[in-house]
Amino acid sequence: MAEHFYSYEDEELTEKFDSIINETLGEIDINHAFDKTIGHPKVTGIAGDVIEQSVLGYPSNSDQKPDIFVSGLPVEVKTTGIRYSTKARKSGKATEKDFEAKEPMSITAVSPDKIVDEEFDNSNFWHKLERMLLVYYHYDADKPVKSWDYKNFMVKGYELHQFSKEDKKRLEADWVKVRDFIREAKLTYPNDPTVQYPFLGSTLRKDLLLIDTAPKWPHNPRFRLKRSTVTAIVQEYFENRTLEKIDNLESMNDVDKLLHDTSEKYRGKTVREILEELGIKYKLNSKKDVSKSIAEQIVLKMFNSKSKKLNEIEVFNKAGFILKSLVQTKEHKRTEDTKLFSIDFSDLSNEHFGQSQFFEYFYDTQFLFILFEEPSSSAKLLDNKFLGFKRLYFEEEFIDTIVKKAWNHTRDLVINNKLKESIVYRKNTNEPVINKKSGTVQTTLNFIKSKDNEAFIRGGGKDSTAKNHQLNGISMYQQFIWIKGSYINNRLNELPFI
Repeated sequence: MAEHFYSYEDEELTEKFDSIINETLGEIDINHAFDKTIGHPKVTGIAGDVIEQSVLGYPSNSDQKPDIFVSGLPVEVKTTGIRYSTKARKSGKATEKDFEAKEPMSITAVSPDKIVDEEFDNSNFWHKLERMLLVYYHYDADKPVKSWDYKNFMVKGYELHQFSKEDKKRLEADWVKVRDFIREAKLTYPNDPTVQYPFLGSTLRKDLLLIDTAPKWPHNPRFRLKRSTVTAIVQEYFENRTLEKIDNLESMNDVDKLLHDTSEKYRGKTVREILEELGIKYKLNSKKDVSKSIAEQIVLKMFNSKSKKLNEIEVFNKAGFILKSLVQTKEHKRTEDTKLFSIDFSDLSNEHFGQSQFFEYFYDTQFLFILFEEPSSSAKLLDNKFLGFKRLYFEEEFIDTIVKKAWNHTRDLVINNKLKESIVYRKNTNEPVINKKSGTVQTTLNFIKSKDNEAFIRGGGKDSTAKNHQLNGISMYQQFIWIKGSYINNRLNELPFI
């Protein structure tokens, strides 16, 4: 290890990084790290090489020891990409308040032979995370670029980051689950514990708050901070954003306990009864009922939260939870499809499914479903009965087959210019269907449909004139990924209430 002793308060270190803000990596690269990318378009870690060699002044290394010392304490240097959110990019009004993490942050290897003898405070994992110098560069591109093109990306900020006491406990709880999984594998299969290692990620993914592991065995897996966790760090830095905290949520087990206790308190009560008990003011719509959005207000009030959205509560934000509500019949049936996310079509130029928006969303996201039961098909939402909570995540087999099928189909249409718009005709006639409100002719696009795949694409807009998006010369609504209602309902029926 190259031993450099920098004090974070020392003008030298501060000046080094203050002087490179809004400079490109190419401008910073006085030691010519980019030279090795010539003829090699996929050099990894080039941004980190530039920071380490041309700013901090030491050669890159793969040593597991910390990179530098600040005020006499060891510090790990992490150079990480940030980007504008998809919504901000599409609005054309993105600012530094709209930055998010480009990807999860790789921390260190999961070393089966070492981790079984470690405790958290002396683990290599925590030594890497305890103090980090985070350097942020703006990955300012709408599609994947070659390593040489990183020279155009600007450094936007830096910070000496230390996790809060609460986050340290969450990281410890996550790490212990990984360690104990490996310990159990060695005890159960002493002759060859590696037979269990392929299940490490898939078994634990649903129960880890801030981290995950990747890639899959037999490739050597690494600990990573979830992209949602890194995004929370990024937004706290650039926005000085403070999220609401709920006490005593230090592991996924604690989150489940909160959900279980809440369910026990309110289960069986109607929406109307819960609204009145919690003192939530509401307005009735034209149907003399409440809208579906009332579900989030109910959940937050159940948690005694002052936030307006679940992602404004820090533990749910960092863990990447998304709240969804579902109304079932008394027979536990429901066919309503579930809308997930807006498609970033520029992302389709990425050749690797594992690095795509489709994969990242389905792999990283965990859904918190609040379930209600309707007394009849004509019942108002106000009369629906609260059943409880379930956590749902998408299994790797579903992602590798169903989601990848939708990605491949969409990518083929866009990349190979096969996207077509067709007029919708009435059955058994040659008359085109006319939209009543606008008088325009109804059309359809040949994106993958729900009859062909459980993950499918459907547009959405206020009316038929809201076709503000252009793709391959076709004006269209904003397009979203949806999941078939029957699939979601069947998965939820397989899961126990928390």
